[in-house]
This record gives sequence, C-alpha cells and structure tokens, in this order.
Amino acid sequence: MIEYRHQIAGDTITVHVPETPEDLQEFREWLDRARRRGPVAVDTETTGLDIHGPSFRLRTVQFGDAHDAWVILYERGGYHEAYARDSLRRCREILIHNAAYDWLVINRCAGIPLEELAPRTTDSRILAMLHDPRQPQEGGIGTALKPLSARWVDPSAPDTQNGLTKVFNSLGFTKETGWANIELTHPTFLLYAGLDVILTARLVPVLRAELDRLGVPARLVEYEHHIARLCAVMQRAGLLVDQEYARALAGRLAEEAERYAAVAARYGVVSLGSPAQVAEALQALGETLTERTKAGALKVDKAVLLPLADLDRDWQRIGAREPSALADAVLRGKRAAKWGVSYAERFLHKLSTEGRIHPTVSALAARTGRMSVTDGLHQLPSSDHVIRRAILAEPGHVMISTDFQAIEMRVLAALANVKAMKAGFLGAASGEKFDIHQFTAELIKGEHATKADRKLFKAAGFGKVYGGGVTGIARQTGAPESEIANAVAAYDRVFPEIKRASSRWQREAFQNGMVYISAVGRRLPLDRDRTYAVVNYACQSVARDVLGQAMLNVEAAGLLDYCRLPIHDELLASAPREDAEDVAREFEKCMTWSLYGVPITADAEIGGRSWGSLYGADY
Repeated sequence: MIEYRHQIAGDTITVHVPETPEDLQEFREWLDRARRRGPVAVDTETTGLDIHGPSFRLRTVQFGDAHDAWVILYERGGYHEAYARDSLRRCREILIHNAAYDWLVINRCAGIPLEELAPRTTDSRILAMLHDPRQPQEGGIGTALKPLSARWVDPSAPDTQNGLTKVFNSLGFTKETGWANIELTHPTFLLYAGLDVILTARLVPVLRAELDRLGVPARLVEYEHHIARLCAVMQRAGLLVDQEYARALAGRLAEEAERYAAVAARYGVVSLGSPAQVAEALQALGETLTERTKAGALKVDKAVLLPLADLDRDWQRIGAREPSALADAVLRGKRAAKWGVSYAERFLHKLSTEGRIHPTVSALAARTGRMSVTDGLHQLPSSDHVIRRAILAEPGHVMISTDFQAIEMRVLAALANVKAMKAGFLGAASGEKFDIHQFTAELIKGEHATKADRKLFKAAGFGKVYGGGVTGIARQTGAPESEIANAVAAYDRVFPEIKRASSRWQREAFQNGMVYISAVGRRLPLDRDRTYAVVNYACQSVARDVLGQAMLNVEAAGLLDYCRLPIHDELLASAPREDAEDVAREFEKCMTWSLYGVPITADAEIGGRSWGSLYGADY
C-alpha cells in the first residue's frame, strides 16, 4: 500500500493507493464503512479530455470522504479494474465535481451507463453555479474545483495543481500531454488525484449549507441535475459527420479565404488579422471609425465591419448604404478561414472511431443558466447551411428541428405582464404562426405598417430583451439613431409595463445585495454599472428553463433517444424517415404550454438527411 499524508484546513488527511489484492480488500472494507456513513466522493484521471478519441484511456478512479482518499489504479486492469467497477456500483450516494465528464468517462471506459450513476450523484459544480454563476473575470469565484476549494475549504488548495504542472514540464510534457504520459505511480500525480475527492467531499456540505442559507429551492438543485444528465446523454450520442463533404468544404473554404485576402490586399491590408492595417485602410477610403478598445486602438471587429459592409447580424443586406468592398472582404475572408479550421477541419480531426463528433453540451454555461455547445456549434449564423450540411441524421433518418416561436418576447410578456403583448399572443388563432413584431408595428404605425416598420420595432423589442442601447440598435439596423430613439420611445408607450418591470426588478436586486432572483429561484448577480441588464437576465434565464422543461417533457414522452442537441431555443433530433411526422408532432406537444397566461408554442420542421437541409441545403 502506498500512502501519502497531507494537510487540508489543519487536518491531516491520507491518500491510499492499493497495490495488492490485500490492499484492495482493505479499500473495500473502508468503502463499506464510508458508504454507510454518507455520500462518497468520486473522481477519475484520464489521458485527456477527448473522451471519444481513439487513444483515450481511464487511468485511475478515486473514492474518498473528508479525511481519506483511495486511488484505484484502473489502468493496471485485473483486480484494480474489477474493484473500481464494483465499487462504483456499490456507492448509494456519489459526490462528483463536474459530474457529466466523469459519467461519460465511466460510461465509455468502465461500461457503467451514466443513467445508472446520475440518479445517485450530487455535482458540486452545479451547487457552485447555483450559488454564484459568475466567472472570475465577472467578479465571481468560477466553477473550477481548486478555486472553489480555496474559497470554501482551504486557501492552499490549488498548490497541488501548480505542482503537477511543474512536474509535467520537468518531464518534458505539456499540461495537455502530461496526463497521458506521466508515470501512473508518480507521487505528485497520485496526491493530486486523491486530494480532489477529499476537496469535493468537503466542498459539497459547505455549498449545500450556503444554498439553504440563501433560500435556493431544493427543486431547482434537483432540476439542474436532471438537465445535466439529459445533456450528457446527447453528448454521448454525438453527431454523425459527412466526412467526404467536410473534406471538400475545408478545401473550398481555404480557397475562399485566399480569394478575399487578395481583395483586401489590393487596399493595402496584407493581414486580415491586423486591426491596425484594416483601420488604416478603411480610413484611407473615407470611412469614419470612432469606437476604440480599452487600449485606445480603433475597433474594427465584426460589430463595426458588418454595418460598413451593409450587412445585419445574419449577414443579410440591410440596404442602408453602399457596401464597403474592403469591410466585406475582411469579414468574408476571416469567416472562411475560421470556418475552415474551426468547423470543417475540426470535425475531421475530432472524429470518433464511429465517424462522429461529440461536442460538449454544458447544461449550465452562462450567468443566466443558458446552455452552450462546444466546437462552435452555438455560434453558427442562424441562416447558415454550409457548415450544418456536414452534420447528418442517422442512416434512414431525417433531421427535425423544433423551435420555440418568439420565445424571448413571450417570456418578456409573461414576466412583465405586458397586457397588449399578451393580448396579441392570446388572440392568435390556434396553429397560427403569430408575428409579434408585425403586431407591434401595427399597434404603433397602424394597419398599413411596412416591413421596414416591422424591422425597426423588432430591433427595439430585442433591444429591450438583450439590453441593447440606441447606438447598438442603430448599428445593427442601419437606421439613424434619432429614428431608433423614436422607435424605442414608441415601444415604451404601447408596452409601458416593460420599463416598470425593469425598475422594479432593479430595486429588488438592490435590496438583495445586487442579486435578482429569477422566477424559479435562480440567483442572477447584477453588475452595478449595468443594472439595466436585469431584463435580459430575467428573460434569458426563464427562456433557458423553458427549454429545460421541454427536454424533460421530451424524455417523459420517450423521445430522448432522438435528441441530438439543444441549440439556443430549439431541439435538434434525428428520427426515422417513416416516423418523422409523428415524432415532429410529439416534439411540438412537448414544447407547448402556458407561462403565466402566455402560450408557449413551438414549430417542428422536418428536413432531409443533413442538418443543413433545414436551412436550404439540398441533402
């Protein structure tokens, strides 16, 4: 038996590493005692983060409580592997930090389905997010185990992490390659592995007590664990990639990037990634640039370049000015280069042996609780079909996308009790796709309101939801600021409840230590210089929980196996072609109900074999 002693919060703790069958039996006896006392913390060490990669391995499995950790050398196989598997099944209550990762690791490498582990798990990362969802750059602690432990358990908690990185470097490894190559019984590696479960075991009761003190509902904690499980199931399923298309796309995008770079070069921009060159060339062409970075340099990011190229956020022509050929070339050249590397090439690089990518689906990603999906799949333009065409439904299946109708505006109407807006939603005929923005335009401008009026008041409405000011809305629409200011004022006249709700929510947050409590009891900290963002936080948070409830409804209806991704306000699914209409109808039912008297409705669209078919692709 290898043993290490360490100090945590003034206590001497022990990390045990069984080497013989007798040692493993001693571990089993400890486990039987520990699991009768209460929850057992669990963690894994692996060769990296790409769970579905061909060379991925599970190296160790750790079990622990507040004073003892046991590092089981799973990589040795035999008795070690058997004891680890059996022990995972014997634990009635499990504590894990960032449980979705370990569920998927154990599912793949140890053959224990995440459905078996998840109901017995408390995730300390979820507890931390419900306590304070802010990341360090936002003024919070973040959700990493070591900083949380430094705050709540022992200020010296991060020391072993720094020590392990130094060991990796001393052995000629990087932080990324060290996990796979460090000797399995290296003392620092084993100590690091063991301390994580002890820290988790100590962190969970502290965070639970904090949540109780703050009045965070127990049902919200339970709900978030369910949503994490559903996201992990979708991550495990992954997305099938059309490899032939992806390879051709990578080449085509590289050529496109070169072509637009050549256009920019004619204006003196040798590097599309050089803001100074782009700014100088634009000014030489007579463009006026006013926005600056914190360092004082002129801004030429996408938000600045899109209006100069006469494009909106969806890259559609605005019609407000003569497009700048240079701004257009910089935008399109950078996008082609990014798409080629970040999507087409990455899809091919990250393929599992089954020809799939498995993007991480983070159930709690933003301050508002909004979900995110890695590999850039959350950042695709809403109208894009080029990248989405690379993602396929299963053989014999078609893609189905079920999207909430105007969810942000419906949630706003429900939360702020906006009477005229609610009347519009309620007055729509059953099955009718109600256009809240045209409805708003007609309330303000009369029945002869134009498409331009609709676009203007849509921008004003989203400005309310997303916290955009007059200048930002003007940039996005191409309309003069005076026109936007008038539109916002008119919006406030027909929907006065929004401003009143914003003021009320800000007062409530101020009285609660600058924290707004959402409709489900979620804590949403506000920044003192951006208290107006409370409308955005309130709406985005509830919209996310509406999607979460829809996911639970989908599971209850037996449709979870069809789900592939939650994307913003939609669920993407792969279903047998012959059953597609029935499945689509069931998805719509699962995503339809009433929120404070406002009907929440969804539309299901059936495509072809590829995700891109839902956006105009021909396959």
